[in-house]
Amino acid sequence: MPDTLTLTVSLRGTREVRENYQLFRLAGLLDAFSEPTFRKVLDKFVEEGPPNFILDLSQIDFVDSSGLGALVQLVKKAQSAGGTLQIITNPRVTQTVKLVRLEQFLSLQTSVDVAIENLKKS
Repeated sequence: MPDTLTLTVSLRGTREVRENYQLFRLAGLLDAFSEPTFRKVLDKFVEEGPPNFILDLSQIDFVDSSGLGALVQLVKKAQSAGGTLQIITNPRVTQTVKLVRLEQFLSLQTSVDVAIENLKKS
């Protein structure tokens, strides 16, 4: 059963912990307003483990430079904990990420199933 996360009025979602990964399904806005809370909550979950993260951002309406910065920091924290971060996007989020040429670094995936399969291969 997923845990409900209410990060801010504009950002909410769920968290599921599996054997070797955490799956977050987020909806709303990942922007300057929600970014500090997003970063604080996700940093705590990196420490709790498991260190592999799948972020389903397919229901995110908007991401700005603050949100992108938080995602970059989350990748670095997951990697330093021995894990990975994969992001499922929608066309709007993908376009924003590609504008700043971070699509490889942020490991964009087409679906949660693809991200889970990637973990099985590694």
